[in-house]
Formats: sequence, C-alpha cells, structure tokens
Amino acid sequence: MLYQRLGSTGLKISRLGLGCMSFGARDQPAFRWTLGEVEARPFFRQALDAGINFFDTADAYSRGASEIIVGSLLKDMAKRDDVVIATKVFATMGPGPNDRGLSRKHIMASIDASLRRLQTDHVDLYQIHRFDPETPIEETLEALNDIVRAGKARYIGATTMYAWQFARMLAASERHGWTRFASMQLQYSPVYREDEREMIPLCTAEGIGLVNWSPLAGGFLAHGRANPADGTTERGQTASPLGTPHDRAPDRRIFEAISLLAHNRGTSNAAIVYAWCRSRSALSSTLIGATKEQHVSQAVASLELTLTAEEIAAIEQPYEPRAVFGHIVKPH
Repeated sequence: MLYQRLGSTGLKISRLGLGCMSFGARDQPAFRWTLGEVEARPFFRQALDAGINFFDTADAYSRGASEIIVGSLLKDMAKRDDVVIATKVFATMGPGPNDRGLSRKHIMASIDASLRRLQTDHVDLYQIHRFDPETPIEETLEALNDIVRAGKARYIGATTMYAWQFARMLAASERHGWTRFASMQLQYSPVYREDEREMIPLCTAEGIGLVNWSPLAGGFLAHGRANPADGTTERGQTASPLGTPHDRAPDRRIFEAISLLAHNRGTSNAAIVYAWCRSRSALSSTLIGATKEQHVSQAVASLELTLTAEEIAAIEQPYEPRAVFGHIVKPH
C-alpha cells in the first residue's frame, strides 16, 4: 500500500480508502443495496490485509447503521491507533427541526451519537457533509473547533461545495484562530472534473488534503450504464441520487478510451481509473466502494499500474465541461 500525508498535516492515510456507504441497513428504502455486518466483514478483511488504513463513513449512511458496522468490525479486526476513521455531519438524523444541518446544537449532538455508534472516544477526521446556508459560518466553525479541543476529533474536513463557500470558511477560521480544515472531499473522476477550475487550485494553495469520491462515476466507468451486467450493483441500476447521470457523448468516449486501455493492459476498467486518480498529485486518497470481492482487488491491483502521459491524455482528451452538480443537497 502507498501512503500520503493528508494535505499539510502530519496524518498519513492510504492512497486508497474504503468508502463505507455500501454497508448499512437494507430495511431503509434508499439503502436497499447495502450490505449488513456479516456481508461487510470480508471487505474489511480485504482492505486491512491490503494495508488500507482509511475508512470513511457518515451518520447519514443508512441513518447511522454504517457507523455501527464500521465501529464493530474495526474494533474486532484492527487496533484503534492503526486506522484512520472519518465520518460526517449535516444530514437529517431525526424528526425534529434541529436534527439536521450544521448548527452548534446538531453538531454537538451528532458527534456524540457518532462516537457511540463507532465505539470509539474520537474520530480522526470529522467532516461537514456539504455547506449549510442556513447556519452562520462562525457558529459551525466554533462548534467544530470545540470538538477538536475536547479531543473528540483529531482533524476536521469538509465535503463537496463551491470554492467560494470553502474560501469563506477558511478565512473565518483563520480570522478567529479556530481549528483549520485539513481536507476537502470532492466528487472527482475522468467524467467529472469541474473542481479542477477552482476548488482543487484553492486547496493546493492552502495545503488542504483532497480525497475524491465516486471515482468510477457510480459504476459507469467500470461497466457502462448501457450494459449493466457483471459487477453492477442495485444502486448502479437506479438513477443517480444527485440527479445527473453520466450518459453524455463525451462520457461515453471517455468510457471507451478507458475500456481500450484496460484491454491493452490486461486489467479492469476500475484499475485504470484508480491509476488515473493516483496520477493526480493533489489527491491524498481515493475512496473505493465495494459490494463484490473484485471491487477491492481491482482497486489494489491499480497500485501496480502507472499510466503513461499518452494514456492519461487518451482518457482526458474527450472531456467537455458540464454543469456542476452535487454541491447543494438539503439535509431534509
């Protein structure tokens, strides 16, 4: 396994992280495709054996069920100090008007609930799960600062938002001397590169570590949505939860270029995509999703691949700018 510092911090995380949205509770309509604890165990074993030390979840994933699984399996299978546990706060976790968002009240209640589910006294990375336009930035930042000072989180991070929003938050934390964001988790793949314009340059300049989610674009780059055969999950057969499927003509050309490279290299599309992600020097880690055994093994196999400049150009040349999506998600 390869490891890299998270931005300008001293924390080292594996270049591949296990995204744990795949593990949860099937009795919830939005998460029918997830795997329970017994089914999830082999994936954690695979990840740990491969040297993956970064596990990313969120309270929103199956309304806490993912955190319960992550906490239970890591407690059983790893030493706490050997793993980096990341979770998130923002989404609705109850029926009350204060059971959502980034208010001080919700953040303080949420970190304690997450720690109980994860069976730990701290998380290594506590992330805001989108920007909350209804809460003053200073209120959110001071609450996060207090959580770090209380020892409940080692670092704080943010996820998908506009660069101007993140810039305001960075400026406010500097102005008040509060704990600074260590990371930004963003949607980034060969078919979604919109953050290359502003967010990635901002984070690079500010020493913020980058972690990308949905590198396979919801499975599209692995198998193509037009032929959802082997390797397709139930989630992949449904419409994108963010409302914008990857089915444009440029997306299809990128998929074809990746498929050709995979054929020529004798490997999987997924391995080619993960190798492309590793070629992006700004990325500290790439999150992989897993519901089948080959999902982890293909990701690990990518560590043996180094794409040439010509191969990278073949993947990137068909790209065309697209509308930004996924930044605004209501915590309803």
